[in-house]
Amino acid sequence: MGIPDAEDQGPTDGLPDLPPEWGRIVVPDDLSALADEVTLVRRELRAEASRRRWQRRLGGTGSRVVGLPLMILLVIAVTATTALLSGAWPRPPRGGDRPTVVPYPTATGLAGHSLPALDLVDSDQDPVSIRGLLPAVIVLVDGCVCAAQVADAARAVPEGVTVVTVTGGTAPVPAPTPTLDDAHPIRPQTIRALADPAGGLRAFLHLPARPDSTTVLLVHRSGTVQRVHPEVRAVDDYRAELASLAR
Repeated sequence: MGIPDAEDQGPTDGLPDLPPEWGRIVVPDDLSALADEVTLVRRELRAEASRRRWQRRLGGTGSRVVGLPLMILLVIAVTATTALLSGAWPRPPRGGDRPTVVPYPTATGLAGHSLPALDLVDSDQDPVSIRGLLPAVIVLVDGCVCAAQVADAARAVPEGVTVVTVTGGTAPVPAPTPTLDDAHPIRPQTIRALADPAGGLRAFLHLPARPDSTTVLLVHRSGTVQRVHPEVRAVDDYRAELASLAR
């Protein structure tokens, strides 16, 4: 097979010589000695086949590499498009541009909230802490004096529960006084008439005053609002809830 003889005088089988740059070639008796070389060649062939597949997918022909430039152009195009879209997309205002508005709970959603520590004024314009009168039925009478309704509430509340009437302005509405023939007299100190010049209670409720009706808050001794009745025309609207205020 073109292998020189022992005297290096050329081939002995009439076949042409192998290229001299290949050097001396030794064929081992045991082919398993070539296992490492076979593995290396197979690995190189698989890598070459994979490279050619990717070249074809990216627009190459297998002999001409154009995949990498195409990939670079694609990345540049995506980056430029993203920058343009981010500049044109509307952005939310920054924190310092305008304050975040936190919605207040509605009147029907105030149950379980704490009554604010408001200071109202009595007929002598002395400050009175509304939380110091708890437990209480707070009746807002700025839409309707409703003296009969307030008197009925004072008769219906359990012992230890205060009926607090609140009006806007600086002058409290005088509390109703029982008549001599009253079959169910009002206990002393059951009613406290106060005024809310700053309107803090209405602001807490977010409810306007309505004519011919009152707004009633039932507040537990812990300061927790038990229930809000936006429009009340008779004590029967909340009579069944009064017993729980004294617990």
